[in-house]
Amino acid sequence: MSASRALGAAVVLASFSLVGCSSGADTAAPASSVAAAAASSSSDVRVTFAEQGPGITYNPALVPVGSGAHVVTSSQSGRSTVTLELTGLVPNRQYGAHAHAKACGPAPADSGPHVQHEKDPMTPSVDPAFANPRNEVWLDVTTDAQGNATSTSTVDWEFTGASRPNAVVVHAMPTSSEPGKAGTAGDRVGCVTLPAA
Repeated sequence: MSASRALGAAVVLASFSLVGCSSGADTAAPASSVAAAAASSSSDVRVTFAEQGPGITYNPALVPVGSGAHVVTSSQSGRSTVTLELTGLVPNRQYGAHAHAKACGPAPADSGPHVQHEKDPMTPSVDPAFANPRNEVWLDVTTDAQGNATSTSTVDWEFTGASRPNAVVVHAMPTSSEPGKAGTAGDRVGCVTLPAA
């Protein structure tokens, strides 16, 4: 299914495809250089960042209106993979990025906490025992001279229930791993909503 929405001068393009779901959605594998093979659960989302829509920029200086993101997820056989491609961001710059529990909204905090396989009883989660790239989906990138970057994360658990991501959030800084700051990556500067299961 695809949706196109004009937002003032910006046009947001989102294309969603679910593979192998029982909802009757399109079952053809996504035609993409980063698309995963058919899986028990997968999605393929492309957005152009704007001030509203499925791809939101909260800081146009770091995630310019008109820049883009492509997120591919797959989950099967006890493992899950997320690939994030970003285009048109600030050149030669580091960004943090993570899978989040809720869909994007008008406010940066609307996407909720990071998705975790084993949930930290403390919120926010800054304990490295829980906030780490094995228990969460971390997708930090460094852009090239054109502002483009790609990152892939594979974890040894499937996206089900509360551990299913509903957004990928781009952060202003690389992700910290030190105690008391683990999982933090500065402000939320962009957000991509993933399709509902």
